[in-house]
Amino acid sequence: MTTQTRNEVLLEGIALEAPALSHENHGTRFYRFPLQVPRLSGTPDTLPVLVPEALLTAVRLEDPLRVRGQLRSFNNRSGVGNRLVLTVYAQAMEPGSGEPCNRILLSGALCKPPIFRRTPLGRSICDLMLAVNRHYGRSDYLPCITWGARACETALWDVGTRVSLEGRLQSRSYIKVLDTGAVERTAFEVSVLDICRLSAPDD
Repeated sequence: MTTQTRNEVLLEGIALEAPALSHENHGTRFYRFPLQVPRLSGTPDTLPVLVPEALLTAVRLEDPLRVRGQLRSFNNRSGVGNRLVLTVYAQAMEPGSGEPCNRILLSGALCKPPIFRRTPLGRSICDLMLAVNRHYGRSDYLPCITWGARACETALWDVGTRVSLEGRLQSRSYIKVLDTGAVERTAFEVSVLDICRLSAPDD
């Protein structure tokens, strides 16, 4: 993987709910629905998909769906829920093959210092925030997690380091304690399977 900027997602799973209208932009209606993708461990990931209305006409939502697109982020300024909201923006949708798939390819630059930590069982984890540019000037800010020896390696990388990675998009439930009490929330992040540093464009 040598592309300086890359954002490709391929998912296959089952729609858990009928698409609900999200918003309209330049005359196009966009819909949201949760896509459930099984893991090898048996615990499924439930992932948010945003799709233009035209793509919904080519598939039966009762059947497995194959979704190709990009992982997008935006800042939630409402004060309710997560501050950084992640969504899979569907650019193509077709009937699935029946084989679950969860694959993401990203290339971009680290935009925050890596955070190294260990699980209660002693496993090494490193949290990365990757900035991936879009074609028209905006960037998506995507949280990624490396594990084990890769966590130890990536913890030493500096802000601005350009990387290319392959992984899967996962959902994770957690408890957030608010003034009004504890609430359950869901976070989305990229679990990294393979990662490498890229040469700077002027190297």
